[in-house]
Amino acid sequence: MLVCSSYSSSEEVFGTTNNAAQFGYNWVMTNVLPQQAGLRVNGVIYQYTAVKETQDDMLVHVQNENARGPGYIFRETDDWSGLPGNTINKLVPINMIDISYWGNGSIEVEGTGAVEDAEVIYSYQYDPCFDPQSDPNCPGYVDLFSIEVMNPDITDPLDEEYVQAELDRKANMKAQEEEEREEARKKALANKTVEKNLESILGIVKELDMFSSQALLQHDLLVNLNLLPNSYQVALKGGVYPDGQMPPDGKLPSNKNGLRLGMGSQILHDKLVELQYEKK
Repeated sequence: MLVCSSYSSSEEVFGTTNNAAQFGYNWVMTNVLPQQAGLRVNGVIYQYTAVKETQDDMLVHVQNENARGPGYIFRETDDWSGLPGNTINKLVPINMIDISYWGNGSIEVEGTGAVEDAEVIYSYQYDPCFDPQSDPNCPGYVDLFSIEVMNPDITDPLDEEYVQAELDRKANMKAQEEEEREEARKKALANKTVEKNLESILGIVKELDMFSSQALLQHDLLVNLNLLPNSYQVALKGGVYPDGQMPPDGKLPSNKNGLRLGMGSQILHDKLVELQYEKK
């Protein structure tokens, strides 16, 4: 049974354990100390009777293993060498070592002799509100089922990053859709221009066809009504036209005026071509 003083939620609790060695000289600390968060050991009290001959060498170790590392967190050694057997009572102050360091305890004898009637008691203290959630009366206790806790007004940076990424993605999609719409509009406008030009060309062709058809109709009408002049229907006198007079050597002389005119036309043509390329 553990022995401790009464307390309220705002006071430190001080207490001592039962005899850790009552069932043997090896013990498990989780069965000795209260498993209270923030508990600290502030002293070890022990007593036993050394049974030995005076001339025999004997060492007695009261100890606890270090639960968080090698070696011992506590070890007190009594040297009985050259001394007669006797009973010892001892209080060893401890510098407030946290419960998490206290591993299994034992009494170990080196040399010749034995230990009887051993008692090992640990003194401790702890704050019952070390964990505020252990008691609704503790300062800092939070009701996990309250509206404020279930709906905290806290902004998660990860949520903000996700929202910003989603907004950026939608903005990119919108910009891409607008670009596609603009490309489609330009393409439709180009197609419309081509169609309009084609319609104009077809209109001109149609007008030419109509003009040609009308000319044929007028011709047939004039013929049928006998309104064409007589010369239109009178065949011209045919026959053979003799060749004109040829030079004696059979060669035509060069026409200097024609040559000059041809060269002038060629020069004018070349200038027009050069002007075309300069404009491009």
